Amino acid sequence: MSKAIRFHETGGPEVLRFEEVEVGNPAPDEAQVRHTAIGLNFIDVYDRTGLYPTPLPSGLGREAAGVVTAVGRKVKHVRVGNRVAYVLQKPGAAAEVGNVKADRLVRIPTGVSDQQAAAIMLKGLTAHYLIRRTYRVAKGDFILVHAAAGGVGLLLCQWAKSLGAKVIGVVGSEAKADLARKNGCRHVLISGQDDLVARVKEITRGEGVAVVYDSVGKDVFMPSLDCLKRLGMMVTFGNASGPVPPIAPLELSKRGSLFLTRPTLFAYTATREELEAGARELFAVVKNRKVKVQIGQTYPLAEAARAYADLEGRRTTGSTVLIP
Repeated sequence: MSKAIRFHETGGPEVLRFEEVEVGNPAPDEAQVRHTAIGLNFIDVYDRTGLYPTPLPSGLGREAAGVVTAVGRKVKHVRVGNRVAYVLQKPGAAAEVGNVKADRLVRIPTGVSDQQAAAIMLKGLTAHYLIRRTYRVAKGDFILVHAAAGGVGLLLCQWAKSLGAKVIGVVGSEAKADLARKNGCRHVLISGQDDLVARVKEITRGEGVAVVYDSVGKDVFMPSLDCLKRLGMMVTFGNASGPVPPIAPLELSKRGSLFLTRPTLFAYTATREELEAGARELFAVVKNRKVKVQIGQTYPLAEAARAYADLEGRRTTGSTVLIP
């Protein structure tokens, strides 16, 4: 038996339970992993509240790191004792032990800790596809990053700066502004205090930014379109303030033939080759310290409800990790 975070009904953090679950032996194509660190993400909130429907009762959590304790008979690329990390398309990582499809596991290299790996599999691979594949950030680009002091934001801003981009970050408070400045942002705007469009136009001398990376959603979507330069790209990849409402394609046309995409990590890591390539590049920038993983807080696995309450209450900075 193992203990896991589960919920039997959708709702707030109070619906979470820490209960025993039967794990069993791994299937032929699975590996059993004893978790040492588990990452928290806003997608977990979407799962728990029912925004992303999941059959109930359900586990929670999409990313974790740990040690392989058993493998199925068809598994070749990992073995017992390997340090591994993963991010899954379905919830269930918030547990002491889990059986995972082996083709979703990546080896953690020397120089990257388990906590770092657990904190960056979803957020770091998200940052990777956003700035290396969805829009390939280049030296000299002005880019706009919402939630710049959040888990994805801190990684993305550092990485973009290392590529030579001029990063404009948007945060929710002065304290988070300081954090954003220390992690790659050349300019920092405070939500609700600064006029987003006016300040972006001022900073870019009227041109606008090449790309907007938006994990906030509804509250900032339309102003963000007005921050883009001609032929700019709007990347909406999260719903922290709620889903973006329907938009007429004409709105993109009249702002300068803009591009709009709503990408997901799992589309960009659908194949084993894509997953491994992204993980290699991610782990490399962490090892060479171009990207420093900001783990702002850790909680015992049993206190997951408190951790999610703090996450949703915007009382966290950087990444949050649960420790079994």
